Amino acid sequence: MPIKFRDYYETLGVARNADQDEVKRAYRKLARKLHPDVNPGNKVAEEHFKEINEANEVLSDPEKRRRYDELGTAWKAGMDYTPPPGGAEDFRTQAGRTRQPFGAGDQFGSFSDFFETIFGGRRGGAGFEFSSRGADVESEVSITLEEAHRGAKRVVRIPVEEICPACGGSGTKDGKTCPACQGTGSETRVESFTVNIPRGVQDESVIRVPGKGGAGSGGASRGDLYFRVHIQPDGLFRLRNGSDTELDLPLAPWEAILGSTVKVPTLDGPLEMRVPPGSQGGQMLRLRGKGLAKQAGGQGDQYVRLKIVVPTKPTEKETELLKEIAAESGFEPRKGWN
Repeated sequence: MPIKFRDYYETLGVARNADQDEVKRAYRKLARKLHPDVNPGNKVAEEHFKEINEANEVLSDPEKRRRYDELGTAWKAGMDYTPPPGGAEDFRTQAGRTRQPFGAGDQFGSFSDFFETIFGGRRGGAGFEFSSRGADVESEVSITLEEAHRGAKRVVRIPVEEICPACGGSGTKDGKTCPACQGTGSETRVESFTVNIPRGVQDESVIRVPGKGGAGSGGASRGDLYFRVHIQPDGLFRLRNGSDTELDLPLAPWEAILGSTVKVPTLDGPLEMRVPPGSQGGQMLRLRGKGLAKQAGGQGDQYVRLKIVVPTKPTEKETELLKEIAAESGFEPRKGWN
């Protein structure tokens, strides 16, 4: 039965002359949208997720992409492709599965019939093998602002697919389906390792873990694992300009009017800060070198936004004093208004 030619460029929504960066951006955008963790139980999204992973496996590899493009321009007409004499059995490789972002699950990893025909699958028989480095895999990791400031470690567990030692990846043993891998030619084990998150890591930055990505084919090396870092919102501090932090500092009216010395939280612990007399609500003060740590050394600044708050239930004495101030004061907060 003819195997339908699948247009991988159309699957990722990129032009045939798209460079590797464009292919990578298109894949990442679709992967975030279609990831099974985002669409639990959605079979349509699951199928699309498998398709974009397969397309990325081909288009992100220069050699596989070249061989795919050599099929010619007939793909535009949607014609079918018929395997050469001998069928798919004449093609053999040890790649076997399309890798997916960490956590997607092995059920999303099988090649399509078309992919196996063009690039090989775990099948026995005479033919050839090609060697290809494993695919790079991207995942995400969330950390607190405190962890970003001081550095942290994360223990991660990822599924690793390897050639079945019993059948050597052919899927058969002694002329029968390999009982160890049930004919898949591979086995999956869970690998645990520790990822070091460096001090001063930035939000949306990427940490590379060499050799922890998808398995290579034909004895080639594994790809790399990339973690995109997300710094969780903090209940007290806000990030600004990369390594600078910001927080709101509540002040009583008399602290702002008369000036005061108050304790201010920082990522390195509280310190005393002088509030000048006559300070206004919304005014910003800066503490140099008290922000988020920088990987290159030093720290950003911390900005303190003054927020004047008033007692909601003043005592009788406070009310009397405030009335006296109101009677004595010539201050006009709305001076100049019509």
